Amino acid sequence: MKLYRRLPRIFRMPTRRAALKILHWTMLPLLIWFVLVTPDDILPFGRKAFQAHSILALIFVTLCLIWTADYLRRGLASRPGPKLGPRARILHQFLHKALIWGLFGVALGGFLLGLTSPFLMKAGGFLPIAPPLNLKQANYIIGQIHIFEFYLVALIAGIHAVFHVWRHVKLRDNALRIMAPKALHRFL
Repeated sequence: MKLYRRLPRIFRMPTRRAALKILHWTMLPLLIWFVLVTPDDILPFGRKAFQAHSILALIFVTLCLIWTADYLRRGLASRPGPKLGPRARILHQFLHKALIWGLFGVALGGFLLGLTSPFLMKAGGFLPIAPPLNLKQANYIIGQIHIFEFYLVALIAGIHAVFHVWRHVKLRDNALRIMAPKALHRFL
């Protein structure tokens, strides 16, 4: 442990909070991308564009699974602020848990889509998702659930963002500074 403390900061592993900040801010543009751009929007641009979209989806799903694993192992990293009332504390915890489990559900839905597909689907064009079982009706139903669930998670993420902006502005508890990178603190 003493040797670890002697290392320059650049060679140290990030703390859990710092790692979750990186995860959080990496997932945000990906979430926005997938809300705005669907596979049907990408198909006219050819196979390379579709593969790039698929690679982004693979990165997104990997981050979702990492976040879920961290939550299962260590619980929520965030604590409700002292200025939050009882209802806001419950909402705070619900929004965080709904996001984590919702993102896991989106990843699980993608796996189930691959499992019920009539052909072998490959994430990123190279990673087999699941052995195809050719269950057309199940594939259609899971596809509809997957789409609905993703947009529901995006809505929850929007509510989550509005909640933290409200906390930062109305309660003045620096809620945005907690999750923002240090380079942006001067603007908050």
